[in-house]
Amino acid sequence: MARNEEKAQSMLSRFLAAKNDEKKKPKEKRPFLASECRDLADADKWRNQILREIGRKVMDIQNPGLGEHRIRDLNDEINKLIREKGHWEARILELGGPNYAKTAPKVVGDDGKEVDIASGKGMGYKYFGAAKQLPGVKELFELPPEIKKKRNRYEMYKRIDMDYYGFRDDEDGVLENLERDAEKEMRAKAIEEWGRIEAVKAEARKGVKEVVVMRPETDDMFDSDLEDEIDEDEEERRPKKFEFVAHVPLPDEREIERMVVEKKKQELLSKYASEDLVNEELEAKEMLNIHR
Repeated sequence: MARNEEKAQSMLSRFLAAKNDEKKKPKEKRPFLASECRDLADADKWRNQILREIGRKVMDIQNPGLGEHRIRDLNDEINKLIREKGHWEARILELGGPNYAKTAPKVVGDDGKEVDIASGKGMGYKYFGAAKQLPGVKELFELPPEIKKKRNRYEMYKRIDMDYYGFRDDEDGVLENLERDAEKEMRAKAIEEWGRIEAVKAEARKGVKEVVVMRPETDDMFDSDLEDEIDEDEEERRPKKFEFVAHVPLPDEREIERMVVEKKKQELLSKYASEDLVNEELEAKEMLNIHR
């Protein structure tokens, strides 16, 4: 009895396999441009094919032992397929199909950010799997340490508005009701205190008799004498004028004029004459015994 391998290599088996291949349709190739597709079913088929290729390549790129060059090539191919998938989804929408961009599943990466692998949204370049650990790429995902900057006075006052000072506290109506109740309570206490004080005053007035002050009538002579006495008292109260007495000799007008001229002369000499000339003049005055 012949083995299975020998049966497969027999002439009849190869003839039948060739006949089956002839009956099959030639394998279709995905169009290079999505705009060349005119059928909605074909466009949906090519989109599903791209999704399968993306899934297969994403699984392959998870292996860090592939090498740096192979990982970079796989990452480039995945990004290219994602862009192509976006073109096919736009073409499906033009042909009247569903909007896959809205219903695409959302995938969250290691950093907690959303990675739209299936939708192809966004124009940025994405990294998958072991590509995130490549040299030069790992630094992109490492956030720099946050430096807390001390706020200055301008930044602190920038957030201060009317609410900070309580200028708009009465706009909600809550504070107005509280103030109304407190005002009623304070007014009632004030009225009660005023009534108590008035009652005490009324009790005090009951025991006080009426007092009448009588002024004696005076004649004109008494009034004139009284006015004279008042004038004398006012003169005594007025401060007495004292004469100024100088205990030191005061300069007269000529002496004052001479001093002013001497001061002006010194100012002009200090302004226009040199120090040597001034010193020579002083020495000459000392030699001649001139003191002025």
